Amino acid sequence: SPVVTEPLPPRPAEAHALEVARGLEGTRIVCTTAGRGQAASGLAGERPTAAVTGWFLDLHQHDRALEAWAGHPAGLSAVCTADMPPGPYDLAVVPLAKDGEAELARDILQAALVNLAMGGRLVAAIDNPRDTWLHGQLAATGETVRVRPAAGGKPATICYVVEKTREPAKLRDFTCEFAFRDRERLLRAVSRPGVFAHRRIDPGARHLINAVDVAPGTRVVDVGCGSGCVAIAIAARDPSVHVHALDSAARAVECTARGAEANGLANVSVVLEAGGLVPDPGSYRPRPREPAVLLRLPHRAVVRRRGLEGARPRRHAAGGHQAAGMVSRATAPDVEGRRPGDREDVPPHRGSATRVGRADRCSAFTWTTFAGGKPLKWVLEAAE
Repeated sequence: SPVVTEPLPPRPAEAHALEVARGLEGTRIVCTTAGRGQAASGLAGERPTAAVTGWFLDLHQHDRALEAWAGHPAGLSAVCTADMPPGPYDLAVVPLAKDGEAELARDILQAALVNLAMGGRLVAAIDNPRDTWLHGQLAATGETVRVRPAAGGKPATICYVVEKTREPAKLRDFTCEFAFRDRERLLRAVSRPGVFAHRRIDPGARHLINAVDVAPGTRVVDVGCGSGCVAIAIAARDPSVHVHALDSAARAVECTARGAEANGLANVSVVLEAGGLVPDPGSYRPRPREPAVLLRLPHRAVVRRRGLEGARPRRHAAGGHQAAGMVSRATAPDVEGRRPGDREDVPPHRGSATRVGRADRCSAFTWTTFAGGKPLKWVLEAAE
């Protein structure tokens, strides 16, 4: 008989925001999520005539939410875009995490207020019952902030409701353009909140750029491109080299595309992809000692069968170093027919490893695994 799985419950902040939002009117609703879009799904199920949009910044999270929404109401939709879909909305539901990125939270809160209709309400919750930061951000808008504490003797969250009575007096652009140097050329990159290493090139990416050297005519896949620094640097060295960059984060894809355009690079293609699929599989065959696949794993992420999914850092076979802020470069003799996200292709806990270098507080390790009877040689570069 088929296995029936129970839907995942919402995380505390999202559950609290949903509870408060249920008591507010509105038929045009936008929701962010800390999980599988439970707030959007719950409101759509209770309001069959409402148009409810679940906004996601990550395609993997978007796809998992759609799976969880099997048989969802007609008025419920999910979008994965770099910016909140334009309103106007009567209700915006924004659950936040106390250990989340502050600048991303400010960006989302600003977008929610901008897209609310006059008289519309923003419901924002955070998993910190003693919060002062989120309250301060909302109070700075000049609107009245109403506090909705959680029920129970030991609350784990707090929720706020803000009604829009005026347009924001000042809007902040959180986009950052920065320059970095590769060899003799000064290059430009674009980043936004939510993109790994916002406002800078991280040491792991710098180490990866310095380590990679490709021959003319090489086709390169950059998996998890982030702001695109690695793809841009490699493509800028030789116009005959083509870099295909992919990422599950909509903002990362946007930033990489903007960075390539800013540097006048026509040999960079970039797509939003959560499964690791590439065009023309089997055509990315490296020459000896040259990489064909650049696999970039952001902080607190490991490779899973269904793509990049956030998890706690793990210790690796290579000397037991933590994978905090790590970037890895993977070289394989043949990638035909395999997804870079497949667990059997990248098992960080299997295979023998050897330390091969150090630069910018990063250590590089190599190990060999086997998939389909073929040896795969990987190079891992991890920030310590």
